[in-house]
Amino acid sequence: MNTLLSRLLKLEADRNNQHCAAAAVDEDGYDLWLRYLPLAQTRLKDVEDCVRAFVFGAESPTLTVARDELERALFAMLVKCVPVREDGGISDGAVLVGTPDSLPVIADLDLSLSDLGKEGYRVRSLIHEGKRVTAIAANTDIGVLYGCFAFLRHIQTGGDPVRIDISSAPKVELRLLNHWDNLDGSVERGYAGFSIWDWWTLPDYVNRRYIDYARANASIGINGTVLNNVNAAPEILTDAYLAKAARLADVFRPYGLKVFLSVNFASPLALGETATSDPADPAVQAWWKDKASEVYRWIPDFGGFLVKANSEGQPGPGDYDRSHADGANMLADALAPHGGILIWRAFVYASDAGTDRATEALNEFKPLDGTFRNNVLLQVKNGPIDFQPREPFSPIFGQITKTPLVMEFQITKEYLGQATHLAYLGPVFEEVLKFDTYARGPGSTVSEIVKGKTFPHPVTGIAAVANIGTDRDWTGGTFNQANWYVFGRMAWDPDATASGVAEDWVKMTFTCEPGFVSTIVDMMMRSPETLVNYMMPFGLHHQVATGHHYGPGPWVSELDRPEWNPTYYNRADKDGIGFNRLADGSNAIAQYSPAVQALFADPHALDERYLLWFHHVSWDFPLSSGKTLWQGLAERYDAGVAETARMIGTWDQQRAHVDGQRFAQIRTFLEIQHREAQWWRDACLAYFSAVAQRPLPEGHKPPAHPLAHYREIHHCHAPGNPA
Repeated sequence: MNTLLSRLLKLEADRNNQHCAAAAVDEDGYDLWLRYLPLAQTRLKDVEDCVRAFVFGAESPTLTVARDELERALFAMLVKCVPVREDGGISDGAVLVGTPDSLPVIADLDLSLSDLGKEGYRVRSLIHEGKRVTAIAANTDIGVLYGCFAFLRHIQTGGDPVRIDISSAPKVELRLLNHWDNLDGSVERGYAGFSIWDWWTLPDYVNRRYIDYARANASIGINGTVLNNVNAAPEILTDAYLAKAARLADVFRPYGLKVFLSVNFASPLALGETATSDPADPAVQAWWKDKASEVYRWIPDFGGFLVKANSEGQPGPGDYDRSHADGANMLADALAPHGGILIWRAFVYASDAGTDRATEALNEFKPLDGTFRNNVLLQVKNGPIDFQPREPFSPIFGQITKTPLVMEFQITKEYLGQATHLAYLGPVFEEVLKFDTYARGPGSTVSEIVKGKTFPHPVTGIAAVANIGTDRDWTGGTFNQANWYVFGRMAWDPDATASGVAEDWVKMTFTCEPGFVSTIVDMMMRSPETLVNYMMPFGLHHQVATGHHYGPGPWVSELDRPEWNPTYYNRADKDGIGFNRLADGSNAIAQYSPAVQALFADPHALDERYLLWFHHVSWDFPLSSGKTLWQGLAERYDAGVAETARMIGTWDQQRAHVDGQRFAQIRTFLEIQHREAQWWRDACLAYFSAVAQRPLPEGHKPPAHPLAHYREIHHCHAPGNPA
């Protein structure tokens, strides 16, 4: 990436004090975690001895980009070119890169590649014919590319180059980014600038950013990208836009990144080519079959369609009294001859004051389980509401057993402070994936379901809504890059630990200095709970201001649809607070297995982090600490604010290890977070104090302003809400 040359020239001047030299060079974040810095003198000789020459297999587009990445990275780290043995000769310190087919010597090594599948890799140091070599081997070229990134990560994070033995294969087949990018360049829930797809100049001009996007995704094992918003414009299926998508597919192909498209269910009608979009109409069925064939003519390895139907005003089969299965199967049949996949989102809810929104998706899809075509996958949000700071897992995981499920996370922080608040999502992903559904007894975790172990399926998947835009640092802030990174790593291996991934990211993004790494990883790991405390503690949810979801709005009650109102969820009054989802309430708890119901049913025994999600309790409800809920709420809000202040102090102490530009941005964002945490705390406690008709507990300062002040705060042009 384009900051490489200046960094090399400046950092070579002081290799013995490499991290301090790095801190003197301003960086804009464009390089993400692929910052290949010159190695400190203490490590230089070991790496040089182990990387004296490259031996590559027969050329292919993917092996070519693998070669480019290795040569680029090692030149940067060693500040010299590593020669390539074009004759295939093997010398001491050679790095052998290829498959048994592309580089026959790989077949002669003791590597055992049979358990790695199509995308796995093995990186190993060994002795071959008396020569010390390192093999980067796989069954396929894309596996080799993934292995090259693993090899580079090992060196970047301080691993011993002399003793390498890394083997890995993905545990989930489809690992997808969902872009909510619109054709006009805006990004729904985007907080990092405009869409990186410049539809106006495509297909003629290929921006370098498209290539670097593919590199970044390949480095963490992401193998699919949905280019456009699930609230899809029908025009994406016209020849003009298919040509543009095909050009991107050409760029991405060597990196193992397949293109998918979101499609509008009413496309044939909207484009004026049929009189209806009824999935039972033969003309509609024929249109979709012809359109699928056309897409595959443009993009032979096209992944498939993603559909949001009959949700939040989007058209769907329900408009014609057809089921979701009727609509999904029609599209799946059109894709099937080409090997395509139909991903159907299960995010549906109706405007019904008497129905708990948390129950609607399972109620809608459970009766259809087993009626979908084999190439249909249901994409399910991690929780039953909508990407809240904390939710229990969606009950669909464990209850839908015959249809493969795609987990849908949200990397873009729609409800988590958007771009400026530090909220590392690794612990959030980990919490959901480790939840035990007890669907087939203990051990039926969400992770096991996503991996296709609890309920075996031929295709498995995990997806996340991207946080990528045209901002120079891609994600609207350096720490937001960690959420893209951890999603990729946990999509590859849902059992990876959030702390382990964070450690790698910190080392690659900043420095391997141990004190810095441990301090920043700890701050990142604590950040989600900090945010929950100052926003929505004890299982409160959806307490954001309306529309743009920026800032607090627990008092909002006037919206037309009841389930859009924060008061619908907090149910706060003078007697208590919380949403009763027990049998005498909405009975949403009945959607979980008996074992999970038992965990959540008793308000005195459940994990208090979910208390107000499942229970409406008195303000004087006794917590496990011996304090009342009202006291506990005040403590949590204050703790969240206090922790944001500590984060500023922690960051200030690390000034020597971070370049000036990124240090200043992060510090400013932490100041914004601290100020807005105070806003959240004051606004929420002012409102709850008013409806509870009681003062704040002793020892807790009153809000800086009366409730009316907070209710009058409005943001007309908040980011991320193009509508």
